Amino acid sequence: MAERPLPGARGLTNAGLELRARAVTPGGVNSPVRAFNSVGGAPYFVARGRGAYVWDVEGRRLLDYVQSYGASILGHAHPAVVEAVARAAADGTTFGAPTEREVLLAEAICERVPGCELVRLVSSGTEAAMSAVRVARGFTGRPGVVKFAGCYHGHSDGLLAGGGSGVATLGLPGSAGVPPAAVAHTLVVPYNQMPDVGPDVACVIVEPVAANMGLVAPVPGFLEGLRRACDASGALLIFDEVITGFRVAHGGASQLTGVQPDLWCFGKVIGGGLPMGAFGGRRDVMGVLAPDGPVYQAGTLSGNPVATAAGLAVLAQLDTETYRDLSARVAQLGRDLSVALGDAGVAAQVPVVGPLLGLFFGEAPVTDFDGARASAGTGHYPAFFRAMLARGVALAPGPYEVTFPSLAHTAEDFELTVEAATAAARAVSAEQL
Repeated sequence: MAERPLPGARGLTNAGLELRARAVTPGGVNSPVRAFNSVGGAPYFVARGRGAYVWDVEGRRLLDYVQSYGASILGHAHPAVVEAVARAAADGTTFGAPTEREVLLAEAICERVPGCELVRLVSSGTEAAMSAVRVARGFTGRPGVVKFAGCYHGHSDGLLAGGGSGVATLGLPGSAGVPPAAVAHTLVVPYNQMPDVGPDVACVIVEPVAANMGLVAPVPGFLEGLRRACDASGALLIFDEVITGFRVAHGGASQLTGVQPDLWCFGKVIGGGLPMGAFGGRRDVMGVLAPDGPVYQAGTLSGNPVATAAGLAVLAQLDTETYRDLSARVAQLGRDLSVALGDAGVAAQVPVVGPLLGLFFGEAPVTDFDGARASAGTGHYPAFFRAMLARGVALAPGPYEVTFPSLAHTAEDFELTVEAATAAARAVSAEQL
């Protein structure tokens, strides 16, 4: 077999590919969060990845903290995942019929998450959240949905209101093309504040650790209060763990916080880098799904045999000790970055939850979307982002995303990151003057 050409060997350039992409793709990207509009400049086009690093088409190596927005907890092209994908693909890539690995992955999720008794596999986090809300409405017979400002639950019509992530980066309150009727039953309230859960509310959906407005932890009593409020009103509590699921702990945020919802949404890690999502919950609640119940949901590629193989390979690498070690290392990285920014005279917050790491510019800790917007409003993130990228460290090109250290990131990688951040903070400090 002929060797693959190294990145840069074919004469491709980032600028050239961007021009070609813009000619055939809106904005030149297939997801708005990949655009560099909010940080300036043009995106780099990745040719390959290995471990903690990616190489762009021009051959430049970057220490990658995007890691597919959290999907790659093992790092890129982990040998166990590559082998599992290759073996599965050789047997066929899709069948439209059940396979053994669908059962194995559902069993693995249920085993890790107490209270999650039935699981339905889908193809994305958006699909998981949309379907979980439909199940909640079908189970309760109620229309209302309570969500929190800055929490992103995918791009379905009814959940875009008050979304974080790319919606916030673009400055959109929701999206054009969504009629008022689609969000007529959606109530958006501030994160970390108790909402009124009335008798018409089917569900309260929340990121148990908010990771689409930067990184915002739940304040003590917030999730417990939501659990009590839902129990009192008969509404269901949905944890959107597309990011936190199997990222922050062996059993996800439920294990981390001690609060158990009625329904969960999963994605990212469980796909091993391939398109995959899932929603699950109590047996009686999930029992309303077709073919057993009246709530319809379907997907041709749901439980895809290659994606399930990748997901199982990833979960097999993760145990309690793995999470403990990664979380401890990221906690130290957070402390080191905080010192580096402070020494450069930059007021910043570097929150850490498990192995997730955030960055806010400002004097006060951030507890809600208003605080996250104030941080973005300083305008410091673009300068910091560009200075880091110039030093070979790739962060997400938007101020509302979190940083995803992986198990492939070494102590030396973290040292390089802190060195780059020290110089980047000086660039931000100079811009403030």
